[in-house]
Amino acid sequence: MINGTRRMKFYISATGIKRVITISSGGGGAGKGSAKDITAASATSAAGRRISARAFLPAFLVLCIVLPFLFVRIAFLVLESARVCSSSDCVRWRFFSEGDTSLKLRDELTRVLLEAAKNSNVNEEEGAESFNEFVTEITTASRPQDLEAFAFKTKAMLSRMEHKVQSAKHLESAYWHLASHGVPKSLHCLSLKLAEEYSVNSMARSPLPPPEYVSRLSDPTFHHLLLLTDNILAASVVVNSTVENSANPENLVFHIVTDKKTFTSMHAWFATNLIKSAVVEVKGLHQYDWSKEVNVGVQDILEINDLIWKHHLNDIEEKEYRYMEGFRPSSLSLMNHLCIYIPELLHHLSVFVSFGGSPYEQLFPDLNKIVYLEDDVVVQHDISSLWELDLNGKVCGSVFKSSEEDSTGFPGSKYINYLNFSHPLISSKFDPDQNVWLYGLNIFDLEAWRRSNITQTFLEWLKLNFKCGLTLWKPGVFPPCLIAFEGKVHPIDSSWLVSDLGYHHTSLEEEISLERLESAAVIHFSGPAKPWLEIGFPEVRSLWNRYVNFSDKFIRRCGFTQ
Repeated sequence: MINGTRRMKFYISATGIKRVITISSGGGGAGKGSAKDITAASATSAAGRRISARAFLPAFLVLCIVLPFLFVRIAFLVLESARVCSSSDCVRWRFFSEGDTSLKLRDELTRVLLEAAKNSNVNEEEGAESFNEFVTEITTASRPQDLEAFAFKTKAMLSRMEHKVQSAKHLESAYWHLASHGVPKSLHCLSLKLAEEYSVNSMARSPLPPPEYVSRLSDPTFHHLLLLTDNILAASVVVNSTVENSANPENLVFHIVTDKKTFTSMHAWFATNLIKSAVVEVKGLHQYDWSKEVNVGVQDILEINDLIWKHHLNDIEEKEYRYMEGFRPSSLSLMNHLCIYIPELLHHLSVFVSFGGSPYEQLFPDLNKIVYLEDDVVVQHDISSLWELDLNGKVCGSVFKSSEEDSTGFPGSKYINYLNFSHPLISSKFDPDQNVWLYGLNIFDLEAWRRSNITQTFLEWLKLNFKCGLTLWKPGVFPPCLIAFEGKVHPIDSSWLVSDLGYHHTSLEEEISLERLESAAVIHFSGPAKPWLEIGFPEVRSLWNRYVNFSDKFIRRCGFTQ
């Protein structure tokens, strides 16, 4: 075409048809510049469109992936909040809070637990039987369980389990109580065999002590010991262990007092197992000619003990273990209560001796000092220095219980553990934090006792306790003895006695060190688990068994084993 005319050109590209209009001019630089600018602008616009198109596709793909994930996550949070939270506030802070949600969840859980604790209308019968049942109940419920429901169900389950544990403890206490009441077949057999021996064997009926030793029964230069028991085997262990570990056994004089039904068996045992190095006297309660006053006091003790037994027998399963001690035979038997009549038991001590073929009764003056041993003790070392102790005018010398023993599971060491200080009669007269002294090994100044009113005080408080509905102290003979001997007990060194070997403990080493046990002069199996019972603890039974004469024919026949 001719120069100066306008020309129109079309360009076709692979990406599509684009029409580019170029205005050409035959002259003039200005015209050429304008055309170039238009062409550059069009190129820039096309490049921008190409970049936007390339960026849109990846962004679109990312959104397609992220949006479903966000939707699922939000839905999960909504469902979780509905299940866990019990209020709209809880749901709100789970979505909009800026802090740690676990801490706030803890606060919410604490709140509902405290609310459940204050609510007393929880039915423990609705609680789950086990943790697995509880989990199943929570996770498979037909409707969502919120925190409040979780807290109340947890409380119901724990309450039910706690009730079962308490019932099991009460049953255990009752079974232990019944076991401590029982007389083993072997002990019953021994008593019967010895009673038969007494009737057919003249040696079993020989006088105790032999006539040539009768004068020692009232001689204050000898060391006198008193034992009140109806347990033949236990009495033999006390005598054997004391004699075997004594530096001068020929100075020992044992006064064994028993009841009428056991007298012949006890006499037969010590008559046929005569201890040549010491003197042993066996006497039955039926042989005492007590005054009317003493007889009345003993009768009162028997009647009150019978009423105590009837009062507590019906609800024995509901009593805690520490109360069970008061219902054991040793706590309610006459033999155990006769310790309060020790001066009367040794007053004008009498024995029957033979002179010219005719028996006659010989009377002796009162003794001054005597060591009292219970029948569940073992003497491990020489105790002769006990008679030399200065009691500083006190009636009794005894080991006082240490406060450290409170944490071992054994009976407490304070008055408050035995007496009821919520009663004004007790709180007005005694100190709850005062340490108690121990029975089992005691040295008594009989002259000081006779000048005191201990026995009368014991009987008066026994009657007062009955009038107050048995509420002044926990059952047993020890609490009224604490009252009767108040201010009249002199402390002796703790190495003389280790007690509580008959109480339940998990491990001997944890409760009483072996060194302390072996160094003690006397060990006391106080508590229901006596070493001659099946419930006795193997850890300490060997300390008692070593003094049982297992070679004796009656021991073998009655099935005693080490």
